[in-house]
Order: sequence, then C-alpha cells, then structure tokens
Amino acid sequence: MNTMKIIAVNKKATFDYEILDRYEAGLVLYGPEVKSIKTGHISLKNSFIARKDSEFYLINTNIPPYQPAGKIANHNPTRPRKILLKSSEIKHLIGKIAVGGLTLVPLRVYTKKRLIKLEFAVGRGKKQFDKRQSIAKKEFKRKMERVLKSF
Repeated sequence: MNTMKIIAVNKKATFDYEILDRYEAGLVLYGPEVKSIKTGHISLKNSFIARKDSEFYLINTNIPPYQPAGKIANHNPTRPRKILLKSSEIKHLIGKIAVGGLTLVPLRVYTKKRLIKLEFAVGRGKKQFDKRQSIAKKEFKRKMERVLKSF
C-alpha cells in the first residue's frame, strides 16, 4: 500500500509556468527539519530550483524550526537544500533546461511511506496574456458549474 500525504503545494507554479514534465526527488534534510515538515510547517512560496555544478538545490524554501525541539543553533529556515537525483536524471535535466526559456519549478512536497519527496517540473514561463487566458478559462468554468448546478 502506497500511502501519500500532501504537505505543501506551490499554487502559483501552475499559474506562472506552463508545466511540461514532472519529476519526483528526495531532499537532504536535518532531523528537526523533517519533523517540522511532517507537521506541515513548510512554504514553497517564492522557491525555485537552481543548478550548482552538477547538482540541483531547492532555494528559498522556508522551513521554520521545529518548536518542541527548542532553540536550534544556527538554524537558517531558507538555506539551500540539495535535491537527490540519479546521475542519469541530472544529465537529462541539464539537457532540458539548456533549451532556452525552460526552468525547474517546485510543485509540491509530500510524504511517500515515511520519506519526504519533492515533486518538481520543467516549465516555461507564461507571458502576461497567457495568464489572462488562464484566468478567463477559470472564470468561464466557474460560471458553467454555477449554471449547471442551478438546473
């Protein structure tokens, strides 16, 4: 049985980016960070994935300290966290993002069995008119659902 619990979702990612491919990876975390994430204290807002040498890092993700653990020395809630990928996946992703305009976007953090996983995607930034089209589609869908609900 594959138990999965979604902990955090980056809602702006699908609005700001056109999602092309999705990937799953692990994260390098310290003990108190794991407990903090499992209690739901993580924010993917304004986070992104950057490449340093031949590794990828999750940047600007806020994981506050785990409160019951007390004061933790030198805890940086937004420190870069290494993303665990196979070398073949890393080479594949480096080739993908070498294409102009593509970037890696974190989508959600969840637990899979007892492990914490990150789902991220290769995405292309949307232009302003694309965002307006997305908003118009959502509003039209809501109106249709209201009309259908009244019948």
